[in-house]
Amino acid sequence: MFESAEIGHAIDKDTYDAALPALREALLDVQYELKQQSRFPVIVLINGIEGAGKGETIKLLNEWMDPRLIEVRTFDQQTDEELAHPPAWRYWRQLPAKGRMGIFFGNWYSQMIQGRVNGDLKGAQLDQAINGAERLEKMLVDEGALIFKFWFHLSKKQMKARLKALEDDPLHSWRISPLDWQQSKTYDKFVRYGERVLRRTSRDYAPWYVIEGVDPHYRSLTVGQLLLEGLQAALARTESEQSSLMIGPLPTNIDQLSLLDSLDMTLHLDKDDYEEQLITEQARLAGNMRDKRMRRHALVAVFEGNDAAGKGGAIRRVAAALDPRQYAIVPIAAPSEDERAQPYLWRFWRQIPARGKFTIFDRSWYGRVLVERVEGFCSPSDWLRAYSEINDFEEQLKEAGTVVVKFWLAIDEKTQLERFEAREKIPFKRYKITDDDWRNRKKWPQYREAVGDMVDRTSTEVAPWTLVEANDKRWARVKVLRTINDALEAAFDKDKKSN
Repeated sequence: MFESAEIGHAIDKDTYDAALPALREALLDVQYELKQQSRFPVIVLINGIEGAGKGETIKLLNEWMDPRLIEVRTFDQQTDEELAHPPAWRYWRQLPAKGRMGIFFGNWYSQMIQGRVNGDLKGAQLDQAINGAERLEKMLVDEGALIFKFWFHLSKKQMKARLKALEDDPLHSWRISPLDWQQSKTYDKFVRYGERVLRRTSRDYAPWYVIEGVDPHYRSLTVGQLLLEGLQAALARTESEQSSLMIGPLPTNIDQLSLLDSLDMTLHLDKDDYEEQLITEQARLAGNMRDKRMRRHALVAVFEGNDAAGKGGAIRRVAAALDPRQYAIVPIAAPSEDERAQPYLWRFWRQIPARGKFTIFDRSWYGRVLVERVEGFCSPSDWLRAYSEINDFEEQLKEAGTVVVKFWLAIDEKTQLERFEAREKIPFKRYKITDDDWRNRKKWPQYREAVGDMVDRTSTEVAPWTLVEANDKRWARVKVLRTINDALEAAFDKDKKSN
């Protein structure tokens, strides 16, 4: 793959100067059209050999285009905050919005290749990282992103010649970085693993472009032309052409629908038992959150359920056990304009807690396969694709030490109607009932089917669903607390066994 990059293409200065004005004008035109349409973001991944012109080329792009619409990010050194979160968190929070371009240095490819070169990653771990990169990029492209991946290349001979020339030049020797010297010693490994990664991850939806780095005129014009052609093609596509192909409908899953039906909705606790068990579980949760083993974990609790099923009451009983500095409650409503300008999971990634912390999601990423599916707020291809994207998201959280607990609070139609009517009669509860609640009630069968599919497709070993019989609020609150405690203690026990 890299052999063709060693031919030594060159462009003389006169040819470069003649071609540049038209290229700059065209790049500005597509950049402003990108902003005007604001249909998709552009993500540019910069990788390759040190000294091959990565920084110089991006500097030129900022001169040729409007830098106000370009975000240059580098991920070489991880901050303490980033180390306390799942690895992908640092990339998700820096994604450009629709209509903008993000240029990523030190991205996921740099991390995996350098990790393998340094011996921090074994072969199987590199394969796992490659698979993760493919899943991430496919998801971003399915969400509409346009991805360019550039590898700037120098042969070993060319790299050594560059270092020798700079070393002998007192005015420019400062341009040699410690990373240059390090890579000159590990060049063969770096190229071998780099080629493996490029061959595995060059896809039609996110191909790699290998750029010869010897001649600055050639590499700059080549990168500029590739960006121009890719942007022009993407902007010319209609929204329907840009969206993913329609996937076939899910089969009706009788088993999971029966599972929901089989819940014993008569389960209840009397007041005395409730108060005793509630305080016991709250004390248990407080102790677990203060346990030193919690420093290795974060905790995420997802609350979904029928309208009026008691999610708010259950969340309040969980929060009552804790110091407010230990947790955050994130209510999820319709996305804002900023959130709609990003991939669907972006706003949830940003809220993932650091180790030692607890985040409660009142509604969650499951809105895509519930309300957005039923109400038609997204296309069938979007919500059908979301099952695998959500599973991958939760698996990444679990691999980083996050304990994920998911609750569906279930009530029957009769109980829901009684609670709706009671809310309308009680002045201080009237705010809890809205026209949307009554509209949703009319779609009970559709929501029931969506819940069945959701449980079937996303109740995994790493993040199983807990179905909570919530006709009796006392029973539901205690079950929620007990489930959270059981999940935390299971994670602590696993730590002990692994040590």
